[in-house]
Amino acid sequence: MRILVTNDDGIHAPGIAVLERIARALSDDVWVVAPADEQSGAGHSLSLVSPIRIQQFAPQRFAVRGTPTDAVMMALGHIVPPPKPTLVLSGVNRGVNLAEDVTYSGTVSAAIEATLAGVPAIALSQETAERAVGEEAFETAQAQAPRLIRALLAQGWPEGVLININFPMGPALGVRVTEQGLRDHRRLEVVERTDVRGFRYYWFGLGRDFLETGPASDLRAVSEGYVSVTPLQLNLTHRAQMEALGAVLNRG
Repeated sequence: MRILVTNDDGIHAPGIAVLERIARALSDDVWVVAPADEQSGAGHSLSLVSPIRIQQFAPQRFAVRGTPTDAVMMALGHIVPPPKPTLVLSGVNRGVNLAEDVTYSGTVSAAIEATLAGVPAIALSQETAERAVGEEAFETAQAQAPRLIRALLAQGWPEGVLININFPMGPALGVRVTEQGLRDHRRLEVVERTDVRGFRYYWFGLGRDFLETGPASDLRAVSEGYVSVTPLQLNLTHRAQMEALGAVLNRG
């Protein structure tokens, strides 16, 4: 395999060092192409009004001045020579990407971009303590990921689908195949502060999770100490509603 490793926490994040070791347990042909700076929450954004710059740190290790999507596009379209990667691994993100997180997550969006380009992709995220910053925070991912990735590759998955894996803190009790959950959006908090000049500014904060979702959700799996493995599809069409609308709007 030729594996491309990327993330949204930046080229110097401890999680990507862990993921590179995971990748090297699977292949001796590993390329690292990641954003130069932290891009958490960037989603599937693409740089269209500013130039993309790259910096090489070592053989097969590059930083891209841009978003996670930029990094994957540059890797597949310019940096990595043929043949193109056979697998893209994104992460390991500091903090989980569960439920609606996947719509904001640069980690998941890097995997989305790879999937759009026809390359199988897996996003990996690790639940961490609030003040955990070193590579030791990713012990569960490092211990579990190689076996999980091998099993997933042996099984395979369809085009247009990516795999989202979330690891709990501490030793995992097992693995659950899950569905995307949904949090209660009442937990959103807008926190107001005042700077030294007296001007107001704001942070988005999040209250506690409301785990009122089904037992098969990614939220519940990680909260109960299990690794969550969620297949996500790129086609967002709601087929049942499409048929219902067609029955009304296509009359005559």
